[in-house]
Amino acid sequence: MGHTATASAEPGGLTATEHTLANGLRVVLSEDHLTPVAAVCLWYDVGSRHEVKGRTGLAHLFEHLMFQGSKQVSGNGHFELVQGAGGSLNGTTSFERTNYFETMPAHQLELALWLEADRMGSLLAALDDESMENQRDVVKNERRQRYDNVPYGTAFEKLTALSYPEGHPYHHTPIGSMADLDAATLEDARAFFRTYYAPNNAVLSVVGDIDPERTLAWIEKYFGSIPSHDGKLPPRDGSLPDVIGEQVREVVTEEVPSRALMAAYRLPHDGTRACDAADLALTVLGGGESSRLHNRLVRRDQSAVGAGFGLLRLAGAPSLGWLDVKTSAGVEIPEIEAAVDEELARFAADGPTAEEMERAQAQLEREWLDRLGTVAGRADELCRYAVLFGDPQLALTAVDRVLSITAEEVQAIAQARLRPDNRAVLVYEPLAAESAASAESADTDASADSAEQSDEDTLKEEGPQQ
Repeated sequence: MGHTATASAEPGGLTATEHTLANGLRVVLSEDHLTPVAAVCLWYDVGSRHEVKGRTGLAHLFEHLMFQGSKQVSGNGHFELVQGAGGSLNGTTSFERTNYFETMPAHQLELALWLEADRMGSLLAALDDESMENQRDVVKNERRQRYDNVPYGTAFEKLTALSYPEGHPYHHTPIGSMADLDAATLEDARAFFRTYYAPNNAVLSVVGDIDPERTLAWIEKYFGSIPSHDGKLPPRDGSLPDVIGEQVREVVTEEVPSRALMAAYRLPHDGTRACDAADLALTVLGGGESSRLHNRLVRRDQSAVGAGFGLLRLAGAPSLGWLDVKTSAGVEIPEIEAAVDEELARFAADGPTAEEMERAQAQLEREWLDRLGTVAGRADELCRYAVLFGDPQLALTAVDRVLSITAEEVQAIAQARLRPDNRAVLVYEPLAAESAASAESADTDASADSAEQSDEDTLKEEGPQQ
């Protein structure tokens, strides 16, 4: 075992040690003997940003294929063995990574490590046309259920495409398109696995009621013989100008329960002080029922039934500030948009109050501590900082960095980024509203010329139909 161990003790008593196997697998261990459980988290440095045109959705499809059996564990055996031992498990895919995780009774830790090593080392022995077709259908059905057939379901996909230009590695979302899912071949999947599912492209964290020496011995036993792979290309450059430079806009008329105004603002990359400042700004503006936008739109004006503003942190591209406002009955989008712009301009001019800063920092501190306070959450954060920033220890000091941000930094990021020329806007108009407008137009007693002019004005206001 190639071995570099670093221990870091934080004020809360959290520690982590780092180790590297000879094949390049990075290992992070964190002892926590409060409860007799252990979490295993494995991050592969591959997400939708690594995909190429025509093969979008392959990273997410492969996440599903990883649960279809390996050399020594057939079919649904991974789920059956973990759940039969009293554990829980899952996997997820994002723009920047794919992760797999189990939380086990501490005495079943070796089982989870063996299972993860078996599929890392031998998945290709079980990957065939039947499992490929099975999981292709599962992913397509997931797309229908979560994106295509639910109100506002394609909002994330549409706003992402508006926020990142064509050809940008973040232009498409991890779910992929139906056409690309259909086009993916078994050989595509095998090549994807060989390229990205190698130990030198992964970080394994184990957190909980563990014996570090025994755990490292198990990891060396099960993962140490898996060969590394050097064929991975770096992800395409995701850098963009700080500001979009204009407002990008799309109007969607669909069967949705109410009008909605959604917007994505281009914000600093994750891992920077500016990103932490942006997180605090969005928390003050739209983080919960004490936020400015909720107080203005929902409580005072009663023009919206919900108003939120949150941060999608991204390391390889500009992060996105995500605005989501659902209108009250009869309220038009221009009224909402004017109120939002007024609040953002006021915030940029005056900055947050001392009370707002204290509340926002406390809110983010609680969220961070909630994640670090569970063995599964801490394992995930250790992997995240190791994969995206090269240092898992940063997970243990993230709270301190948020608490060190000043009100002046928060105001500065609002002035620089929360502007109308730095956002992509998505407007949802219900089909019912369009039908009512058409009926009203048909019943009017106005002249044909007047009616024709009215229809033209309506189309200009609604914008292009999707």
